[in-house]
Amino acid sequence: MLTNEEERVALYSRADLTTVPSEVTKDTNLENLNLNWREKELPEKERTKHVHRLHPYLGKFIPQLVEIFLRKYFSPGQTVLDPFCGSGTTLVQANELGINSIGYDVSAFNVLLTRTKTAKYDLVKVRKEVMDIFNKTRDISQPKSQQLCIWEESSPTWLLKETDDPYLQQWFAPQARRELLVYRQLIESEGYEYQSLLKIILSRSARSARLTTHFDLDFPKNPQTEPYWCYKHSRLCQPTTEALKFLKRYSLDTIKRLEEFSVRRTDAVAIACHADSRKTAPPPIDGVITSPPYVGLIDYHEQHAYAYHLLGLEDKREREIGAAANGSSQKAQRQYQQDISEVFRNALDSMPAGSRLIVIAGDKANLYGQIADFIGVEVEAIVQRHVNRRTGRRSGEFYESVFIWRKR
Repeated sequence: MLTNEEERVALYSRADLTTVPSEVTKDTNLENLNLNWREKELPEKERTKHVHRLHPYLGKFIPQLVEIFLRKYFSPGQTVLDPFCGSGTTLVQANELGINSIGYDVSAFNVLLTRTKTAKYDLVKVRKEVMDIFNKTRDISQPKSQQLCIWEESSPTWLLKETDDPYLQQWFAPQARRELLVYRQLIESEGYEYQSLLKIILSRSARSARLTTHFDLDFPKNPQTEPYWCYKHSRLCQPTTEALKFLKRYSLDTIKRLEEFSVRRTDAVAIACHADSRKTAPPPIDGVITSPPYVGLIDYHEQHAYAYHLLGLEDKREREIGAAANGSSQKAQRQYQQDISEVFRNALDSMPAGSRLIVIAGDKANLYGQIADFIGVEVEAIVQRHVNRRTGRRSGEFYESVFIWRKR
């Protein structure tokens, strides 16, 4: 049975079997790849398996796509670079296959998320710390405990620091904001080993606890403070007023996902750097797999604004390539080509001749042919795929190209 979207797209009516990522080898012919997975063949739970769903992320490519090209072109012990590492998909999949990886990103939150996904954990200690901070947050922030500002007799001087951050005051109901601030303060004060992991749980909870509608978590424009008709649930819904239920839900989910990844991860090295890949020379690498930002589509800092305000992360949005705020005009496209070319030239300087630069992009504006010319690579192949099951603002037919370039 096909989904409604699959029925609209002719290629899903073909009887061809889609590619099983784990069956791809270096001998697999590119002509035999069928990357147009139907929902039943690649359900969401597989596309967001283990740590890939530690936190929502717009513009994320699916791990199965990365796995296929890692298996095809790389070997355990080699090193792959993702100069736009985003949520860390390339680094996580490389680690699964025993391939070392380096990622760069100008977004501090993206780097925090990638490092958190690829870190190695003592799972017993993770569970202890994650549940300890949740229990303390619950005990301190619940109104009945009358401990909104003072925590337990053993810590009589513990005081909740309020915030004057306009974003936090505007986008969270008072109780939700209090619970998030208590959790944040406990991260700072309790000496936990896995603070980055706790920050990701806090950020994911904050995203869900914002004063926004259920159907517009990706691009909320104004705080929703009144009841509203919910298109997602087909009923009248209330804006959320608490964060504790999300902290609990995502604490348990995070523990489960880390446990799932722990049986797949290897000792391969994964390094994520907060850096502009136009200006940073990578160490020697064996190739690149990346999905660069698209021109004029997503503001990568803004999509996680709550995290920047809660965690005080360094904001380098002016360094984003192809930011939505800059539009998609001809001028923006030319600048985009120059910036992407600069990144790839840097990478090519660290690669041996004959190695691959694999780029996954939705190239509606036909920009990548010229980029290949600018950087002087050999175009080995271009594989097309339909992106299935896209939702929200990005609904509608959408195709990706996998550009396989080789350094001369």
